[in-house]
Amino acid sequence: MSGPSKKDYQQSLDKMTDIFADILSNAQDKIQDQGRCPYRSAKDICTAKFGCANRADPGSKDPGSKDLGTKEGEPICAHDGTLDFRGAWESKPESYQKTKEKIQKVRKNAAGKRAERPERPDRPDRRAGMAGHTAEARTLFDLADDRGIRLASSCGRYGDCHECIVTVDNTTGAMDALIPRTEFEEFLNDNYRLACQAEILDEGVEISFEPLIRAPRILETPLEKQIALVPSITRVDGDVLRNGDVIDKYRGHIYGLAIDLGTTTVAANLFDLETGKSIAIASFENPQRFGGSDVMHRISYDGGVNQGELHKVIINALNREIEALCTQFNFKRREIYEIVVAGNATMRDLFFKGDVQPIGQRPYKSPFELAVLDGKRDSTTLEVEARKLGLRAHPKCQVIGLPLIASHVGGDAAASLLALGVSPDDDDVIMLVDMGTNTEIVLAGQGRLMVASCPAGPAFEGGLVDYGMASYDGAIEAVSEGEGDTFEIRTIGDTSPLGLCGSGLIDLLAVLRRNDRINEKGALARVDGARIKVIPVVPGSDICLSGLDISHLAQAKAASNAGQTILMERFGVGVKDIQKLYLAGGFASHVNFTNAVDIGLLAAVPEERMVKAGNTSLLGAAEALLNLDRRAHLEQLVRRAEHVELESEANFFNIFVEACFFKPMPVN
Repeated sequence: MSGPSKKDYQQSLDKMTDIFADILSNAQDKIQDQGRCPYRSAKDICTAKFGCANRADPGSKDPGSKDLGTKEGEPICAHDGTLDFRGAWESKPESYQKTKEKIQKVRKNAAGKRAERPERPDRPDRRAGMAGHTAEARTLFDLADDRGIRLASSCGRYGDCHECIVTVDNTTGAMDALIPRTEFEEFLNDNYRLACQAEILDEGVEISFEPLIRAPRILETPLEKQIALVPSITRVDGDVLRNGDVIDKYRGHIYGLAIDLGTTTVAANLFDLETGKSIAIASFENPQRFGGSDVMHRISYDGGVNQGELHKVIINALNREIEALCTQFNFKRREIYEIVVAGNATMRDLFFKGDVQPIGQRPYKSPFELAVLDGKRDSTTLEVEARKLGLRAHPKCQVIGLPLIASHVGGDAAASLLALGVSPDDDDVIMLVDMGTNTEIVLAGQGRLMVASCPAGPAFEGGLVDYGMASYDGAIEAVSEGEGDTFEIRTIGDTSPLGLCGSGLIDLLAVLRRNDRINEKGALARVDGARIKVIPVVPGSDICLSGLDISHLAQAKAASNAGQTILMERFGVGVKDIQKLYLAGGFASHVNFTNAVDIGLLAAVPEERMVKAGNTSLLGAAEALLNLDRRAHLEQLVRRAEHVELESEANFFNIFVEACFFKPMPVN
């Protein structure tokens, strides 16, 4: 009797593969993941043939010194049933054990430091004598629990995931009331701490802190645009295909993510790739801030001993957002099949584990751009499997990094070109100003496409200004003249004012200039012959604007001003020739055009020609996700761009100095 044919054998093999795939799917996706592990026997024996962080080998002991080994010498499952088992299966047991050993060492050192600390009679331990008080110090994470502050942690507060970074307010000496940084926190500086590791030495000190990852106001995208649906991921009957090749069985949804990876804020738009419908938009503050508020500082940070930390924290933050979306909209992360990322050269390359050091030195180019210039690559577009980056999506999910244009003008600017439908061949000349810590400027039309980047810094996005903040509830977003020397203000969320965001700072500067409370140079006016140091903004509050704040803001707006001026000179046009000025970026939707023009932040284009474009980077990333033809078009578009290095212009310094003055840009 002859054996099975090759065809029959292959069909049997395919069927077996499908069976095991379904088993794995159950093991990873069903609700039992968060209850009883399918590899845990009735006697709590671990039957898995792969490494698991929850497995206790024979003879091992838990922190309570309980022997976890069985009499038969088999590994027992030591899990308590409170975590998602997927995290354990994806971790390395040897790394987990090393982490536990490191924790014990850190705890021991911390206890020694507490014992060595001299007594402070003026700051007694408030817990002494309280019922249930022990010598075990509490952490900032414990304090957050008491205050109802939600902090992220996917490592069980062991210090390994680095998701619970907080910013400590040190005005009351709070940093001195905490133990020195542990080994887990060596990658942090200034007043950043890991909440799970920062033990409290002195509870007599008022300790204020806030999570590094917060949810800002989602930036509106007022541009209405219908995007034709031509995705790379499709469904044929019960199969999910990428470019015609089967990659999975249909599970109920086919989703994709478009991500705007900003220096300050990250936004993600979840799409149904079968309908093109947006399901939800999520945004959060970029947690890489501990590495610096601008790209140059982050490049320097990643070149040091903590290389890889900036990649790790952004991946962990996105994974948490993905899990939150899964929970909110009742789908599985394995139903995300494609992710498109738009970001400047530094943010994008950090995300893809690239070497960003060349971007920080002449000629300020990504290694991927240099490879294209050397003929070693055809494009700066990146495509990597999500699992290789650590993103939790379908195992075959592809992550696309949109192409860079040149130098610091990256994939976010490229995405904006796509979103706005910019064409160099149009007769009309348009200008795009995408405001952020790294402001990009684009001029297009009459057969040309010219781009430049301006290192504006974080002053208008919450940095370098004492009472500056990002666009969260409580941020003053609008300022107008009040009675006398007071101001009328409006805050985000109509809550009590906490500080000033970008649009509020622009308004405040314009009002002060109109009332001659600051001169063209930004110097504060004299009162009774004496130069004042600060201008109070909110009566009965500490919120104010200082001369140093104004200096930082002047330099930030001068960078944008100089970029617009030089680009127009190189292009051969004046303000009168700009038919449309698109304003995009973190606070673009709320900027008062008149005030922005009056202080010299924007070219003096008539207001009817100005358009608040919102988050064009996110919109362009969405278009690239939903339409392969538009993605291919973008590749051709970026090749036509002329990059202008502003700092190489002979008259750059003179233009920049003049741009520091608080006055409108000349109309020519």
